[in-house]
Amino acid sequence: MNSTLRIPVHMLGQSGCRLDFPGCTVYVDPYLSNSVKELDAPDLERLLPIPMLPEEVQDADWVLITHAHIDHCDPHTLPKLAAASPQARFVGPAPVIQLLAEWGIADDRLLLAEQTWRELNAGGLRLHAIPAAHPELVRDKAGNLACVGFVLEYAGQKLYVAGDTMVKQEIIDALTQLAPIHTAFLPVNEHNFFRGRRGIIGNMSIREAFQFGQEIGVRQVVTVHWDMFAINAVDPDEIRLLYQKLNPGFDLLLRPTSINLGQVRASIIIRTLNEARHLASVLQSIASQALPDWGHEVIVVDSGSSDGTLQIAEQHGCRILHISREEFSFGRSLNRGCDAAMGDILVFISGHCVPTDTHWLHTLCQPILEQRADYVYGRQLGGDSSHFSEKRIFAKYFPPTSAVPQAGFFCNNANAALSRKAWQQYRFDEELTGLEDMDLAQKLARDGGKVGYIAEAGVYHHHDEHWSQVRRRFEREAIALQRIMPQLHVGLLDTVRYIFSSVRKDVRQAWRDGTKISLLDVFRYRLNQYWGAYKGNHEHRRMSRAEKEKYFYPQ
Repeated sequence: MNSTLRIPVHMLGQSGCRLDFPGCTVYVDPYLSNSVKELDAPDLERLLPIPMLPEEVQDADWVLITHAHIDHCDPHTLPKLAAASPQARFVGPAPVIQLLAEWGIADDRLLLAEQTWRELNAGGLRLHAIPAAHPELVRDKAGNLACVGFVLEYAGQKLYVAGDTMVKQEIIDALTQLAPIHTAFLPVNEHNFFRGRRGIIGNMSIREAFQFGQEIGVRQVVTVHWDMFAINAVDPDEIRLLYQKLNPGFDLLLRPTSINLGQVRASIIIRTLNEARHLASVLQSIASQALPDWGHEVIVVDSGSSDGTLQIAEQHGCRILHISREEFSFGRSLNRGCDAAMGDILVFISGHCVPTDTHWLHTLCQPILEQRADYVYGRQLGGDSSHFSEKRIFAKYFPPTSAVPQAGFFCNNANAALSRKAWQQYRFDEELTGLEDMDLAQKLARDGGKVGYIAEAGVYHHHDEHWSQVRRRFEREAIALQRIMPQLHVGLLDTVRYIFSSVRKDVRQAWRDGTKISLLDVFRYRLNQYWGAYKGNHEHRRMSRAEKEKYFYPQ
């Protein structure tokens, strides 16, 4: 997928946005003042801070105005923006063009919105006006529309900005003629009696906007016109709830930071170091996933494999990135993969974790698509060769019942998915020796984000480790846990107690299950687990390069 199909977007509030196409920056209905309060209604205060001052907007190439209402065609924004961006040209319906001319913007910068294609730059970006009904379709004697929406086409994909509109068959017909429409920005501040009494026209309801999106066959909907004024606001939880109940068949975006016009919805990122034993099974399972009409890519971030891992990744068409031993940390390698990823959802799976069925990927991503969670992780089950004690750990932390959202911030990147927006906001800590997943989840939850657990999205987790590797894994995770939860302290007596208590419980559970186990293996596993955790809990020094080699590349 071409990386230029991800279009950065800055939502400006109300219906406004900035779209950063390659070589061309487009503003739509920028309301960058408090003019509604100052000129129209003293009680209509902005709920959102002004995102940028219009006199500081120097990057506008095109400014699209849908109609003449001041929260879209703002007299306190557009003249200042025009002065700060002298290269900018303005497109709008006839009433808008008349106002802009009265405000002193030169005629050669003003273009009438027309229902034909107009080239915006040499890179293939073009524009087509669409009728808008606010609340009815209105034309002057010359047939010029009073209110419009816009379709922007780039790289063969079309993006529809509706402006303020009700649904009319003429609008549906106009969009059908331009089909397919990939993404639609639709208003959801429905008309009702109380808003009408206050002089607010309103637009579609949430339900109507979703039905409209289905009718015109879009792949994703960005809801707008719900966040600026209290009397005209819509609770985003209401939008999400109706989306979940109606299941309209497209993706929902509320405040996106980018619009993906391509096919990739999920980018699967796999960290590898000599994963040849299980990687082929992992990639075969990924290739067999049953998905809706969105695709995925696989990115392998390798830190020096020498066992055929890279050849396997190449055979399966993976994008391969390399990170040196000197640079490696778990967080840094994931950030490298995320930086290169094209997907809206970033999926993490270990090179030795094999999905249990063909619905794993879709099931794991669904809570993020439905915006019920920002970060989710799936169930982990032991493989045939897993230690009995490790299977008990999996059973404890990955139960058979889902929780979306869950309480707390436990998370595990051996089988997880994260929204691109959340990753961009927090990124993984590149200095931690492990638990970079819990660190990010803690920050996310602290700021009101949601972490979820999806039991139905399972993997078989195969750990083929020597005892020293088991010990070092728990040791480096305990070092990281000291950073994340410094209040946790483990004493030597606690460690001894944990070892013998866990061995006793493992033996009892094996007897209940009728499972034949090696008592020596159980004891050695629990000894290395808790001795490693004890050592890591008491490690407070900055690690030398040699120590990093020990933790990240155990032999």
